[in-house]
Amino acid sequence: MGSALPWVLGSAPLPYPVLLRRRRLLPLDPAMEETVGDPPTSAVLLDHCHFSQVIFNSVEKFYVPGGDVTCYYTLTEHFTPRRKDWIGIFRVGWKTTREYYTFMWVTLPVDPNNISTKHQEVQFKAYYLPKDDEYYQFCYVDQDGLVRGASIPFQFRPENEEDILVVTTQGEVEEIEQNNKELRKENQELKDSCVSLQKQNSDMQAELQKKQEELETLKSINKKLGQKVEEQKDIWETELLQLKEQNQKLSSENEKMGVRVDQLQAQLSTQEKEMEKLVQEAQDKTEQLECLKKENFLSLMEQRKHQQKLEKTVEELKKQEAIATKKEQELTAQLSTQEKEMEKLVQEAQDKTEQLECLEKENGHLFLSLKEQRKHQQKLEKTVEELKKQEAIATKKEQELTDENFDLSKRLSENKMICTVLQREKERLEGENDLLKRDNFRLMSYMGLECDSLPFQAPTSDQGGAGQHPGLVFGNPYFGIQESSAPSLRTIKKCPTCKSNLADDVFDHISQQQPMETLSLDCPICDKSFSANEKQIFEDHVFCHTL
Repeated sequence: MGSALPWVLGSAPLPYPVLLRRRRLLPLDPAMEETVGDPPTSAVLLDHCHFSQVIFNSVEKFYVPGGDVTCYYTLTEHFTPRRKDWIGIFRVGWKTTREYYTFMWVTLPVDPNNISTKHQEVQFKAYYLPKDDEYYQFCYVDQDGLVRGASIPFQFRPENEEDILVVTTQGEVEEIEQNNKELRKENQELKDSCVSLQKQNSDMQAELQKKQEELETLKSINKKLGQKVEEQKDIWETELLQLKEQNQKLSSENEKMGVRVDQLQAQLSTQEKEMEKLVQEAQDKTEQLECLKKENFLSLMEQRKHQQKLEKTVEELKKQEAIATKKEQELTAQLSTQEKEMEKLVQEAQDKTEQLECLEKENGHLFLSLKEQRKHQQKLEKTVEELKKQEAIATKKEQELTDENFDLSKRLSENKMICTVLQREKERLEGENDLLKRDNFRLMSYMGLECDSLPFQAPTSDQGGAGQHPGLVFGNPYFGIQESSAPSLRTIKKCPTCKSNLADDVFDHISQQQPMETLSLDCPICDKSFSANEKQIFEDHVFCHTL
C-alpha cells in the first residue's frame, strides 16, 4: 500500500479541491550532522514515522499574513518530549525534515506526568512566516530527527479573499467523487493500520528505552575503557622514550666498544711481543722460586730445630721455677713456724740467728737467680715471637711467589693456546694455498700453458688470427690443437699413475706399455673423469669451464 501524506490523517476535509502528488521518501543517512543553531533533522521513510504521538489542535484553514501564529498541540501518554525537540512549518509535499521553512524549539513541561501539562503551545513570529499562498502544515520533530506529529494543511492569505470558483464538468465531478471514495477507503485502512502501529510503537518505545539504557551503560564503559587506553598509551609512550634512551646509550656504548676492540687488538699485538719476554721472565722467576723454596725450607728446618730447643729450655725453666716456688713456700712456712716459736725459743734465738742469716742469704741468692731466670725467659719469648713473625713473612712471600707463578703459568697457557690456534689457522691457510696452487697448476697444464710464462693477453697469430676467438684471454684451444707447431699451446700429458706432467714422447711411450682401458682423464675443476679414447671431449669440457 502506498504511503499517504500526513495531512490525510486529519479529520477536517479540504475546503476546496487541491491537486497533490504522492511522494515516497528516499532513504538517506539515519544520523545527520547537527550544527550550531540548526534543529536535528533526518531523512527517513514516512512508513517509519509516528504521526499520532503529537496531536495539533485548533489549526485554522488560513492565517492572516503580518501577524503572529500560535500553534497548539497535545502530547500523548506514549510520548516523552526531550530537550532538542522542535516544531517546524513545512510546505505540503515535503520529503525530509530538512525542508522546513522555519522552526521553534518546544518548551519542556514542568511535570510530564500531569495531564494539564500535556497541552502545550508555540508562537511563531510574523517576520519568519511564509509570504506566499502555498499550503503549509505544522510538524513535531524530536531530537533524533523523526516526525512525531503533523497538522492539517493551511494557508497564509487575507480574510477578505474571495473563495475560488472552480468550474468543472459532470464527468470531472464524478471522477473527483470516485477519488474521494477511494481516499476515504484508504484513510480508513490507514486508521486501522495506525492502531496496530500504535501498539507496535508502544512496544518499540519500551525496547528503545531499554536500548537507550544499554547504550548509556555502554557509553560509560567505553569512556572508562578510553581513559584506560589513554593511561596505557601514556605508559607506553614513557616506556618508548625510555627504550629510545636505552637504544641511544647502547649505540654509544657499541661505538665505545668498537674503539675498545681496536685498542685491544693493538694491545694484543703488543702483548704478543711482550709474551716472549714474559716467558723468559717466567723461566727466570721459576728458577728463583725454586732457589727461594730451598732456602726457605732450610731456614724453616733450622728455625724449627731452634724452636724445639727453646721449648725445651722453657720447660726446664718452668720446672726450676716450680721447684723454687716450692722452696719458697717451704721457707715461708718455716718462717711462720719460727715466728710462732719465737716467743718460746727466745733463749734459742741467739743460737739460731746465725742459721737464720745463712738461710736469708740463701733465700736472697734464690730470689736473684729466680729474677735472672725470668728475664732470660722473657728474652726467649721475644726471640720466639720474632721467629714466628719471620716465619709468617716467609710464608707470605712464598704465597705471593706461588700466586705470581700461577698467574704467569696461566697467561703462558693462554698464550700457548692462542699460538696453537694461530698455527692451525696458518697451516689451514697454507694447505688451502697449496690446494689452490695445485689446481692452478693443473688448470694451466691442461690448457697447455707453463707456470713461469702465464699469458695475460691472447697471443697474436702470424696467420691473421683466423683461428683465434676475440673474447678469449688464453686463445682458442682448438686452434692450438690444429696448429700443433705452436710451442705455447702444446698439450701437456699427465701420468695415469702419479698424475705428474709428461712430455708427448714420454706419454706415448707409457701409453704403449699400458692398455688403453686403464687410462682416464680427470677434469681439474669438477673432477669429472673421461677415458683416454675421449681426449677431444675432455679438452672441450675443460675449455667450457674457461668460457
